[in-house]
Order: sequence, then C-alpha cells, then structure tokens
Amino acid sequence: MEELSAIIEKIRASEDLDFEDGMHLLESRNLSLIGALADHVRKKTVGDRVMFVTNCHINYSNICTSKCSFCAYFREEGQNGAFTLTIDEILGKAEKASKMGATELHIVGSLNPKLTFEYYEEMLRRLHEEYPEMSLKAFTAVEIAHLAESTGMSVQDVLLNFKKAGLASLPGGGGEILNQETRARVCPHKISGMRWLEVMETAHELGIKSNATMLYGHIETISDIVDHILRIRELQKRTGGFQAFIPLRFHPDNTELQKSGLVRFGATGFDDLKIIAVSRLLLNGYISNIKTYWVMMSEKLAQVALHYGANDIDGTVMEERITHAAGGSTPEYMPKERLIHLIKNAGRIPAERKTNYEVMRVYN
Repeated sequence: MEELSAIIEKIRASEDLDFEDGMHLLESRNLSLIGALADHVRKKTVGDRVMFVTNCHINYSNICTSKCSFCAYFREEGQNGAFTLTIDEILGKAEKASKMGATELHIVGSLNPKLTFEYYEEMLRRLHEEYPEMSLKAFTAVEIAHLAESTGMSVQDVLLNFKKAGLASLPGGGGEILNQETRARVCPHKISGMRWLEVMETAHELGIKSNATMLYGHIETISDIVDHILRIRELQKRTGGFQAFIPLRFHPDNTELQKSGLVRFGATGFDDLKIIAVSRLLLNGYISNIKTYWVMMSEKLAQVALHYGANDIDGTVMEERITHAAGGSTPEYMPKERLIHLIKNAGRIPAERKTNYEVMRVYN
C-alpha cells in the first residue's frame, strides 16, 4: 500500500494522475488495492448502475488491404472465406435484429478497395429509412480515413455525408495502440495513431459521438498503454466526444503475431482486470463509461471487472466475427436476460441503454 500512497492521495483529492502514476499502477502487483481504488472512482462517477444495450454486430466485408499482424479476420480477394455482403444481405441482418428488439446496429468491416463510397452511403440511408428505431453506430476512424483517401474527399465531408444518410455515432475500433513505433510493427499499413485521433476529433466537432478502444496483450509495453490512455484523455478534455473507453484483449489464435512467435498466449486475467482498473483511474471521470467487452473478456471475467472500475458490459451483440476468427470461445449472442442475471449477480443494477447512453429501463 505504501508504494501507492501518493497515488491514493491524488485519488482522494480527485486529482488527475500523470504518466508516472500510470506506470506505477501497471508495475504494481497489488491488484486488490488498485481494483478497490478503481471501484471507488467508478461509484463516485457513475454509481451502481451497469449499462448494456440490445445490439447487433454486422461485419459487411473481410477483404482488407491493411493485413494487420494481430488480425485473423481479414482475407484477400478470392481467398477462401473472403466475403462482401450486398446491401440487401445487410438489410436482412437488420430485419432479424429489429425483430429481436435491437436498438443499435454496430457496423464495421475492412478496407476493401472495391467498395465504392456509394455502397456505404446507400447502406446507411436504407438502414435508417427502413429501421429508424435502430441507432447506426458504424465505421471505425480507420474506415473513415480510408474512404477520404480513396475518394479524395475530406474526412469532414465523408462524415457529413454519412451523418445526412443516418450515421449516429462511430465505434471505437482501429485505435489499437497509439504509440507509432509499436503501431508500425503490428499494423504498418493502417493510419497512424495521430491520424486516428484527428478523425475522432473531427467527428466530435461535427456532433458525432464515438467510443475509444485500446488493444493490449500483444507486443505493447506498459508505457504504450499509459501513453494511449492519456492521449485519449487529452482529446476528451478538448471535445467531450468519447462516450466509452473499451480496453480490448488481443486474441492471438490464427494471427501472424502468433505464427511469428512474438506472442504465444496474450494477456492473463490479472492483466485484464488491472487494465480495466487503471483505465478508470487515469481517465478520472472525463470518460464516464468503462466497458468490459464480454466477447473478448469472457462473461465471467467481465462480471468480475464490474468490481474493478467497469460500468458497461456492452450488449447482446447477436453476431460477432472478428474476435471469433482469432479463437474467441465466447458465444456470438448473449440474451438480454443473461446479461441482466450476470449484472445482478455481481451486486449491480442493470440498466438498458441506448447508444447515446440514455437509459431506457432500469432492472431493480
């Protein structure tokens, strides 16, 4: 406890923690204390409600020019397993989700060079027209930047066109790790961390909220993790546009990083809980919602994470391909009743939310 005494005093005074504080927390093995501190900040920031959403993931294509070494999802054109959905196929998935009560469509895909701007625009427009009750959270900052580059449009114009077509918010994907040296080793063909932040800032300036993610458990260092979270915090101080921060555990199976021998096992449960907790402490209320993504964490560890600073367990998901391509063993769908049970059993209050975190129903 003595090693963290200065940090404890800062937390008691509601002061922001700095880079060195973050390093001390991640170097510490006192997980129970770090978790208790994060749980204290969580309760002070958002109370005992745990958020979830009834949502459906739609992955429209896996043909990708980025070919990130941590990704087992992508395929090349003509390769076995490569796919691109038609607009009608996407609408069919939306129809199924609508019948199951979904209020959010989470739509991400790949950097497919053959897809036109009109494909994305029509996708949004038709989904918004036919299923206005479902919020469209679509396309990562990486996909937005790719479309801007391939069309010659500005990021602002891409986003404005998409907003007009029905885009409500951006997911947080593509953040990976923001440190450029590490990023260049795991995703050299992807936009830089600085560019990712610029796209997010532009979206926020246009009134388009987003999430933010961080991929950990690959070749990053603890200084990369602290740097990543603090850069997210600094942008949030300027824009207030991030709705949730989502640490994502790297799944190594079937990836080039695993085949190369650089990563064999990925993060442990100890790492998962500590990173959730440290995220809560470093973000210090600037981003209220810290998500424990059960698809990557496992439902049981996600439940435990609710005592380590997390207050959002994501949602029903309904269909997920990216994590499962990398060996994810969790279900592809979590019934709402199961989510409510997990939250209640953890001693928290389930609250069903919309994409914008407006609470629809509290299950006391």
